[in-house]
Amino acid sequence: MTVLGTRPSGRIRGTTIDHPANRWSVLALLCFSLLLIAVDATVLHIAVPALTAALEPSAVQLLWIIDSYSLVVAPLLITFGTLGDRYGRRRFVLAGYVVFGIASLSAAFAGSPLALILSRALLGVGGAMIMPATLSIIRQVFTDRRERAIALGVWSAVAAGGAAVGPLVGGVLVEHFWWGAVFLINVPLLVVALPLAVRLLPESHGDRGHRWDALSAVLSTLGILFLAFGLKEAGHGATVGHRPALAFMLAGAGLLVWFTARQRRLPRPFLDIGLFAQRGFAVGVLCVLLSVFALVGLELMLAQYLQLVLGDSPLRAGARMLPLMIAAIAGGLCAAHLLRRFGLRATMAGGLALAGLSLAPTLAWGTEQHPLMLCLCFAGIGFGVEVALLAASDTIMASAPESRAGGAAAIEETAYELGAGLGVAVLGTITTIVYAPSVAAVPGVAPPAMGQARESLASAAHVAREVGGPAGASLMYAARAAFITALHSTVLVSVTLLGLTALAALTLLPRRRPARDRVPERERVSVHRDVSGFR
Repeated sequence: MTVLGTRPSGRIRGTTIDHPANRWSVLALLCFSLLLIAVDATVLHIAVPALTAALEPSAVQLLWIIDSYSLVVAPLLITFGTLGDRYGRRRFVLAGYVVFGIASLSAAFAGSPLALILSRALLGVGGAMIMPATLSIIRQVFTDRRERAIALGVWSAVAAGGAAVGPLVGGVLVEHFWWGAVFLINVPLLVVALPLAVRLLPESHGDRGHRWDALSAVLSTLGILFLAFGLKEAGHGATVGHRPALAFMLAGAGLLVWFTARQRRLPRPFLDIGLFAQRGFAVGVLCVLLSVFALVGLELMLAQYLQLVLGDSPLRAGARMLPLMIAAIAGGLCAAHLLRRFGLRATMAGGLALAGLSLAPTLAWGTEQHPLMLCLCFAGIGFGVEVALLAASDTIMASAPESRAGGAAAIEETAYELGAGLGVAVLGTITTIVYAPSVAAVPGVAPPAMGQARESLASAAHVAREVGGPAGASLMYAARAAFITALHSTVLVSVTLLGLTALAALTLLPRRRPARDRVPERERVSVHRDVSGFR
């Protein structure tokens, strides 16, 4: 395999591969990398009850365990993408494998909530190192447009499939081993993948003349983390030291405002903020952000609902969530046809409306079993959201001139990850605000135990098992009722967001994207949409 270098501008000069099968070997390895990260993004939702029983995290700590990954990935995607372009993508993939493996090992044997939060954040660093390079390497290796379209189609399908099997994999591992196995399984797989990557992945020599703006990376990362921290702590009614959570929210917002202003001044910004002047682009990004925001937070709540309210085992809960993911894959396959048949506005608004309508019946759910309705609701949500998201991707890339397509894709990638992280943060906070005061005191349960039970439904289940007897059963009944009330609140927020976004798409978007802005099919695929599993 002979890989040529780059022009002085940093653009790939060309790639020649002696045997055609080598290209597909590279694709298989990159898809394997993507599969690991996609599975890891959804596998933890099923493990929450077992994890809570083992580590006893507070409500805020549990939210950080879930979404520290996304909140770290969101700002670092662009950072490592630009660094990979500058210093070579292969070395970042290899380094990402090492970081991801170390973080997986650390997470598997974490002995405290803080240790697991830090390990999940390190997983996010590893994922952000790997993900931006995968699509770039595919484009480098597959120089034929037809082969590249096939490769990108396989890449996207693997990503969606990995997210689809994540809850099922998590259910199997938690049921037969322990919660840490959902992370430990990554280690032997990466041990096999690393030498293969050393042998197969092509070198790329980036453009070191392109100045990397470290301040932008720091501002975006700290801004997002401070804002999320403030949201979580505000919902829990806590403060850090003597500084209220509101101060962290304001500090995060201020850093993000500074970041935005800086991007407008830089000749080669991290994020091309000027693209938001295009109405179609702004609506498309809003659709991505709010759709993923609404959905990812609910995935976590629904996984707990299945296990702790309906009494499903981890394996059964994972299997019952499969219709959502399978329908999302089907939506991805049908989206292009629906776009051609109904146009951009109707497809995006219709997908969002379908997701909202499919979610609405959960407002009437309680502790009773409803297998058929649950399956239909999950399928409608998955299909509708995926159709809407792919329509949003289409309008984002169609609204940007071809010369600014890279910047548009970077904003779309960030919107996915930011929507996922903030969805868990905000909807999880709403759940905590509604749940905690709704858990009535139970005779026979000591006040400290009641305080722990009010942290989360998983904590209540752990306390109920320790208390046992009628008091434990009464506590679990009260906690389930409180969680259902909280779930209904988050569903109502999500339905409202989906409805408002559908209305914005229906009124603000053109019926069809302009022909002059169209870009080739499959070239519109953005680099990273893995946390929610919808592509």
